[in-house]
Parts: sequence; structure tokens; C-alpha cells
Amino acid sequence: MSRSPEVAVAVREQAELGEGPTWDQAAGRLIWVDILSARVHTYEPSTGRRTVMATGQHVGAAKPRSGGGLVVVLRDGAGLYDADGSFAWLVHDPVPGRRGNDAAVAPDGALWAGTMRYDEAEGGGSLSRIAPDGAVSRVQDAVTVSNGTGWSPDGRLMYYVDTPTRRVDVFDVDGERVLNRRPFADVGQGAGWPDGLTVDAEGCVWVAFWDGAALRRYTPDGRLDRVVELPVRRPTACAFGGPGLRDLYVSTARTGLDAPHPLSGSLLVLPDAGQGLAGTPFAG
Repeated sequence: MSRSPEVAVAVREQAELGEGPTWDQAAGRLIWVDILSARVHTYEPSTGRRTVMATGQHVGAAKPRSGGGLVVVLRDGAGLYDADGSFAWLVHDPVPGRRGNDAAVAPDGALWAGTMRYDEAEGGGSLSRIAPDGAVSRVQDAVTVSNGTGWSPDGRLMYYVDTPTRRVDVFDVDGERVLNRRPFADVGQGAGWPDGLTVDAEGCVWVAFWDGAALRRYTPDGRLDRVVELPVRRPTACAFGGPGLRDLYVSTARTGLDAPHPLSGSLLVLPDAGQGLAGTPFAG
């Protein structure tokens, strides 16, 4: 395995459940959320400028839109923030005991959004594709904790994590559909729980491991080739950003820990960790 990059602190914070780092290329900033505090954070590495926005509901993900503003996955559905801060529901579908969780924007500009039960009841969540006009297509039912989602560099494969399975799965992409779900990497016991993920320019899949205090990188054939140990027990997701998409940002959580590390809840960064892929903003 190759040498691990150094870990630094990008934003010192005490987020309860930091999640979903996403690079906003147009604005030169990183977007991430604190789900349980119902906050969307932004951070500009070039200036150090930060913003924090309250959403009023638990927020599972926030992604840039092609025309400016954000699309957010909330407790009761998906919504749109315009650049001036005004809000409108894109999909309003409240279900008692359920909330939105991780999400990702596909190469075609659609949002793939997951849900889960607050009590993490088995099969209580789902994964759906939300088109720019708000049309919803259910992709996977009977999901427990819908988490990391990403696409191969050529867009022909989609990677996906339902955390309690302890697997990263892969699908074939056929237009707006995904087919032939199969295991890509079986984590097994002892490594923690697979959470958020990102795909780099080499087609390798980086996965954050909740309760595993590490990131793990898998080659396109599913072989583990790198483990980056972290000072915090609960990393949640990762994304490349910064100049040239060379820096790997890692969101972290402190919820549920009796004695969290001082950096638990902060946004970490691994400078020059690899080469990321340019993301696609939501087209709605």
C-alpha cells in the first residue's frame, strides 16, 4: 500500500454529525452539512471565509446548483435555495420517523438522494433519483442507512453504500437507470462501517469508515490499496477540492461519543492526496 498523506485541519468545528463535503467549483468553496444541528457550512480555502446557514430541519446533504444557490436534502424532502437565500420545496414528502441522508449529483445533473429511519430500522429507507424538474424515480427500496454514492470517471458505473451491509456495491448505469447491483468491496468485521465515498480520476473509490477512524481507497477492481488513519473515530464522508482538485476533505462527527477527540466534528483535509474529478452541479 502507498504512503498515507498528512492530515490537517481545514475548519475547526464541533459539528454533531458533519457530512457530505462537496466542492463547488464555480464558487471556489467547499459545502458541507451538520445534519443534527440543521446547518449548511461553506468554506473557501483561498481566503478562509466561512458561512453557516440554518435550514430549520435536519439536513442530510447540500449540493451546488448550476444557476447558483443550493439543493438540499431535508427531513421532509428536497428543497431549493436561491442565491438570495429564498427557499422552495422541490419534493415535499414528509414521512414520520424518516429523514433525508446522503446524496450525490449524477453526471447528467440529477440528484440521487437517500433516506433512513431515525431509529435505523432495517429496510426503512430508500434511494431515489430526483430530476431537475422534481420528478422522482425510486431506485432502491428496503435500504437501511442510505449513504455514499458516486460514479466512475466514464459514468458507466455507480457505487453505493447501505451502511449496515458492510459493503460497497456497484451498479451498471443505463441512462437514467442503474442495473445489476453487485458487491464491489466487502468490508467485513473490524474496519468500522462504510459511510460516504468519492471517486478519484483514476477510478479508485475512497470510503470514510464510521467507527473505523480511517479512509480506505479501493482500486477499480475492488482491491484495497490505501488506508489513511485519522485522529477521529467517526469520519463520515470525503471529497476532493481546492486548486486542481488535489486536496481531500473529510467531514467528521462527534455524536454518540462519550469522550470525542478534540477534532471530532471538524472538517479535515489531506493536502495533495490525489486527483479528484470535477463534480456536476444540480441542473434544477
